[in-house]
Amino acid sequence: MDLPVHRAANLTALPGIAHGFFGRDGGVSKGIYASLNCGPGSRDDPAAVGENRARVTAALAPGAKLVTLAQIHSPKVHVVAADWNAGLHPEGDGMVTAAAGLILGIQTADCAPVLLADAKAGVIGAAHAGWKGALYGVLEAVVLAMEGLGARRADIAAAIGPCITQDNYEVGADFREHFFAEDPGSAGFFAAGVRAEHFRFDLPGYAAARLARAGIGDIAQSGLCTYPPENGFFSFRRTTHRGEADYGREISAIVLTEQRPGKVWPRGFP
Repeated sequence: MDLPVHRAANLTALPGIAHGFFGRDGGVSKGIYASLNCGPGSRDDPAAVGENRARVTAALAPGAKLVTLAQIHSPKVHVVAADWNAGLHPEGDGMVTAAAGLILGIQTADCAPVLLADAKAGVIGAAHAGWKGALYGVLEAVVLAMEGLGARRADIAAAIGPCITQDNYEVGADFREHFFAEDPGSAGFFAAGVRAEHFRFDLPGYAAARLARAGIGDIAQSGLCTYPPENGFFSFRRTTHRGEADYGREISAIVLTEQRPGKVWPRGFP
């Protein structure tokens, strides 16, 4: 199925791997969820969400199994094995797998979706990197879990998808203090805000810096911001500013399309 999708050049170049950063177009949801809302956690019609997720699966890897989590802005990572029950959505914000045919899906509406792959080892990962997840180590945790499946940091390529960017991400002084307390080197990711005692935070830049600090050298950024409505993405912040009751979630996904011969991986959840 042909859906509008953004792709990162560094991941597109890798053999045996398919990925996509999907926007809000091409689905069946109505109203504030129009149209490709892939978030079971929203108050959208579950049947519409199911159809939207089926369309993403068909567009990326027909016959594959889409796996998502109940995201909680944490550094918790799951190893996903071939026996994973796709009907369960355990809490967490990162996933890794060495099994072909499992689509790792990250749902966002301003947070940064990060997709990772080591094509040589046949290992992929995905992370939901909001400010809390990024600050408290979800990206490093995904890289470490990928290593546990045989990946090498020097061979991992990472792509940071559409998310809210610095121009539209104004935060208070207390937000900035969280970073200064945990990560003293984060000052460069804050610029002066429009309002007094407010600052604009560079989420994708910060995520890229954390990946680089973790030893990832091949990092791509989409440069797309989810806040402007004309960009075609769901946005929690835009919804909040409009006073809307709820919001949809776009999905970013990655899958191994072929199994590496002799590849062995640990059993995962459950």
